[in-house]
Amino acid sequence: MPVTGLNHFSIRTADLARSVAFYAAALDLRDGARPPFDFPGNWLYCGEVPVIHLIGVDGADAPGADTGAVDHLAFTAAGYDATLARLRDAGIPFRERVIPGRTLRQIFVEDPDGVAIELNFAGE
Repeated sequence: MPVTGLNHFSIRTADLARSVAFYAAALDLRDGARPPFDFPGNWLYCGEVPVIHLIGVDGADAPGADTGAVDHLAFTAAGYDATLARLRDAGIPFRERVIPGRTLRQIFVEDPDGVAIELNFAGE
């Protein structure tokens, strides 16, 4: 099989600083090294892996341009109660869901550009 794993998501944003701050506050991702591309952007890391690539765009290339039918990003997460506290402390709206018949709880948030993010907490 040619696919061996998921590498990253790219998200277009008109406000890089706002998006970097959101992902740090909501998901504890850190801004890190990025190649010197000829367009603005930031790479956000989970451990040693840059899982979100932010792409800075201007008014002519604004977020929300049609990139297909992707509904949301989903992450495996740990620390359900700590995550709720982090989101509350940062004033980030969220909604919770318990999956019937499973030991899985979910938290959903939206980033500043309206990208839906699902956090999955197994067995917590």
